[in-house]
Amino acid sequence: MIRLLALDLDGTLMGDDLVISSRVRHAIAAAQECGGVVTLATGRMFDATLTFARDLGITAPLICYQGALIQAPDSDVPLYRATMEPALVREVLEWQARRGWHVVLYAGDDVFIAGQQYPETFYRTLLGERLIWVDDLFPVLEQHEPVKFLVVAEPPEADRIEMGLRQRFEGRMEVVRSHAIFVEGNPLGVSKGDALRRLSAHLDVPQAQVMAVGDQGNDADMIAWAGVGVAMGNGSPAAKAVADWITPPLAEDGVAVAIERFVLNVSCLLHDQQV
Repeated sequence: MIRLLALDLDGTLMGDDLVISSRVRHAIAAAQECGGVVTLATGRMFDATLTFARDLGITAPLICYQGALIQAPDSDVPLYRATMEPALVREVLEWQARRGWHVVLYAGDDVFIAGQQYPETFYRTLLGERLIWVDDLFPVLEQHEPVKFLVVAEPPEADRIEMGLRQRFEGRMEVVRSHAIFVEGNPLGVSKGDALRRLSAHLDVPQAQVMAVGDQGNDADMIAWAGVGVAMGNGSPAAKAVADWITPPLAEDGVAVAIERFVLNVSCLLHDQQV
């Protein structure tokens, strides 16, 4: 019986158009009606995640910033929060400046962007609304606490950037691929898997009764940790490699298929028997 369901957003619940299908919406609502707890686990910031949570009627604590923040929608106080050392981020910025990478910095509760290389709608769609354009990211570190950064690059350049960051900063930060064109640096020890473990303990839900669904390398930890780990059919090799089951792709409502298979067929029957 699945009691806690963690769902990635981008590439899992929705595409770049930010549309969540009616079948997926119905499955999420049905899972909650059957007594299941549903949360979102995403690299997006809290404010951006909150918009989707409210739209889906999700009230459980949300996993944001790749696991660096766990916070309930109706609370101003995090259950858990992790940040990066400013000195480490400064070193990253100095290192990448020589390579000309396009870096986006999440600090405080905002997203700071130095140089606009894409249309504004690109950033708002994929990063959220709290965007601040600056001439230089270094001064941001003097006024705001950094949470994470991401490098925007087209494949296969993103592959080379990911490898370079791993080699240079191994053991000092977590480097994950969250999108085909996003390579992220996060606080050491932070992952969606670690956050899901923390949340399940907070809710007193055993690991075996947790299900996670995702599509990218940044979802791999939570897919691997969950009692039932599901990768999207459109997912990356890293996500699929650790999954217990691979559901159909986003275009075929894969999340709904997984919920119907592992949650509704069992949990609703038990819930109905207990009522």
